[in-house]
Amino acid sequence: MRWDRGGTRPFVIGGSSTPAVRGLVIANVVVFLFQWLSQSLAQVRIERLFGLVPYEVVHHLFLWQLATYMFLHGGFWHIAFNMLVLWMFGTELESLWGTKRFLRFYLISGIGGGILTTLVTPNSYVVTVGASGAIFGLIAAYGLLFPDRVILLYFILPIRAKYMALILLILTFLTSGPGGGGVAHLAHLGGAIFGWLYLRGPRLPRLRFGNAYQRWKQKRLRKKFQVYYSKTRGDDDEGGRR
Repeated sequence: MRWDRGGTRPFVIGGSSTPAVRGLVIANVVVFLFQWLSQSLAQVRIERLFGLVPYEVVHHLFLWQLATYMFLHGGFWHIAFNMLVLWMFGTELESLWGTKRFLRFYLISGIGGGILTTLVTPNSYVVTVGASGAIFGLIAAYGLLFPDRVILLYFILPIRAKYMALILLILTFLTSGPGGGGVAHLAHLGGAIFGWLYLRGPRLPRLRFGNAYQRWKQKRLRKKFQVYYSKTRGDDDEGGRR
């Protein structure tokens, strides 16, 4: 894949939303409104069931939580920031990759954040919610694909995309241990790591059963043809010798 380093031209915030970005924003907002309208007890149950609780994933196999936690949020500013970053970086990435690949990357990053959180704290009852794992995957991808693109950090400080991604990743790593202030830094870190591995990591061989079956059929037909050709040629040779 050809990567555009982005040059030094200024970063254009957002733009017209692309299909996947628009669908993800709508889904997150709808779920957040449902959380907000639910009574306090029901909201707690929703978060315990669909948020990421490492203990439940490891001991009770609540594996769906690795994906559903991305669509829950802890407050207005939490979802507002995540959706803003999704719109800012996601529109250009989806335009570059296409909707299918963008969605695959978004989900892999988000689930990766959940996996790392679960692996590091397998016995934790703390509920993790938010799309931040997937969002940090998008930030890492943007830093890799457009490293020299100039971004106004906090709309004030100009900084290249590669440095912004690196600074955020280092800060996340340094705060991912105990005492992280209640923020899901492990999910952030996991999203960035899985996103990076998806783009730059080693390519695993893909099992394509359809292609394998077609190759088997072609090989079988080739053998039959060789047998038929050998018999036919043998008969002709015998006829010629006669």
